[in-house]
Amino acid sequence: MPVKIRLQRHGKKGKPFFWIVAADVRAKRDGKYLEKLGIYNPVTQPATIELDVDSSVKWLRNGAQPTDTARRILSYKGAMMKKHLLAGVDKGALTEEEAEKKFQAWLSEKEDKISSSADKAAKAKEAEKQKALEAEREVNAKREAEAKAAQEEEEAKAKEEAEAKAAAEAEAEAPAEEEATDEAASEEDTKKED
Repeated sequence: MPVKIRLQRHGKKGKPFFWIVAADVRAKRDGKYLEKLGIYNPVTQPATIELDVDSSVKWLRNGAQPTDTARRILSYKGAMMKKHLLAGVDKGALTEEEAEKKFQAWLSEKEDKISSSADKAAKAKEAEKQKALEAEREVNAKREAEAKAAQEEEEAKAKEEAEAKAAAEAEAEAPAEEEATDEAASEEDTKKED
């Protein structure tokens, strides 16, 4: 019975969630499987992958053929590396302890790469956020300067209008005072004539 390690789709429309399974080649994609090896959720950021490495290696060593995507997932999690090291143990090139030591070193190196890339992504995101905040501050400062300039302009116009109004009132009062003085003078002239 030929066996494939493949993805079995679950989840809902637009939000896929996969099980990594060992299944008979003739079985339907989402049908009967021999063993569930793990899960893969591509929707989360970063993608969630949980894999039983030992069971995967057992199936690989027994001749199970992974699909392309399953092969990438198995390689990412180290199942392919462990299979390669165990093949070396079978040939007598390595001891089991050496193989396990190499596998653990590979895992720690892989975790370091993942954590450094996650740190890089977090720093890039933070830098982008700071850049956006700076741009927003500049826009706000420009907006405040424009508002202040407009307010000063309005105050200057209001001051000019008040001065013009005061000048107009002063001009209106000056002829009235002249008329009043002229009337007072003419009244005095009339009184003197009397």
